[in-house]
Amino acid sequence: MISPVQRMSNLLETIELADQVGLDVFGVGEHHRPDFIASAPLVILGAAAARTQSIRLSTAVTVLSSDDPVRVFQDFATLDLISNGRAEIMAGRGSFIESFPLFGYDLRDYDSLFAEKLELLMKLREAETITWSGKHRPALNNLGVYPRPVQEKLPIWVAVGGTPESVVRAASLGLPMALAIIGGMPERFAPFIQLYREAARQAGHDPAQLPLSINSHGFIADTAQQAVDAYYPSAVVVMNKIGRERGWPPATRQQLEAGRALRGSDFVGSPAEISEKILFQHEIFGHQRLLLQLGVGTIEHAKVMHAIELLGTQVAPVVREEIARRSG
Repeated sequence: MISPVQRMSNLLETIELADQVGLDVFGVGEHHRPDFIASAPLVILGAAAARTQSIRLSTAVTVLSSDDPVRVFQDFATLDLISNGRAEIMAGRGSFIESFPLFGYDLRDYDSLFAEKLELLMKLREAETITWSGKHRPALNNLGVYPRPVQEKLPIWVAVGGTPESVVRAASLGLPMALAIIGGMPERFAPFIQLYREAARQAGHDPAQLPLSINSHGFIADTAQQAVDAYYPSAVVVMNKIGRERGWPPATRQQLEAGRALRGSDFVGSPAEISEKILFQHEIFGHQRLLLQLGVGTIEHAKVMHAIELLGTQVAPVVREEIARRSG
């Protein structure tokens, strides 16, 4: 087991490499569990901003329900200043619930907390002086919120796990949506994309102007077998640990490996296979971004670095060129 200091060093190295190989965005999740190191992702992204030049820096996600939108805005505005306009907010309710008791929130308010705080976060980026009141946070009466970011409007993405209500909320607010697909066939998520675009249209927003991200798990190596051998041993351990917490039946490696097929959810394979799968899903969704969690659990750092190199130098150029050709 490596030390927390080494884990943090490794994480910063991966962000730096992603920037060097020309990837567009790097996201750091917010987790309050012993098996994660990123309980304060904005601190990590601030350190990464000083070591990178072009890559956009995002959370994946900020657990907005258990945070203070004023502080969230200030933190991201500060990151935007450090990075000279490369900060993005990805707001969501998170896949774990540890932050609710940790910061004194009631899980019975799960939905109303997120709705109210997202509304406030959007207002904070509109003007530096704000008057606002709600149920879960003290009111703001003509107060200034500083610093202001480099970007005129900090990008706010809404991360959803596939509930129609969450999809409609993002669409009605005119916010970009990040849809998590970590199981099942991608085609079954197409109705959510259709719902998002139709709800946006009905709310008066142009769906063509609203970016869409697909967020998935995966791993890349020189050969498919190398990717499988690196990814699945740790993925089985992690997914079954989560499964025990949530009452899911245990999964075998063979079951999980089925997800790497073209019509599965995992992006695990060689650069050619990953490129093919991204383009296959682009035909279904027409999305602008794939946010790929490279590895679930502990994978040797050198292998993760090589996976990022392959993603930036072999996968991304092929995908960009083919999508440009199709669009032309």
